[in-house]
Amino acid sequence: MNADSLPILLDGKPHAVRSGTTLEVLVAELGHAAHAVSTAINGDFVPRNQRASTTLLANDAVLLFQPIVGG
Repeated sequence: MNADSLPILLDGKPHAVRSGTTLEVLVAELGHAAHAVSTAINGDFVPRNQRASTTLLANDAVLLFQPIVGG
């Protein structure tokens, strides 16, 4: 990890992101379509429309999961 990176947990595993990375950028960098995954940080659901304004912080626990759809 370099001076410009932050440690996070991504789906329970150590991961590093650049300082200032938003959740929207992380999802895109991982190759996921925005509508294809749901997201949570530190146990709190983050709606798709808030990902661009949600900057990741050191030691955040980020979860990406398949949205549950049904009726």
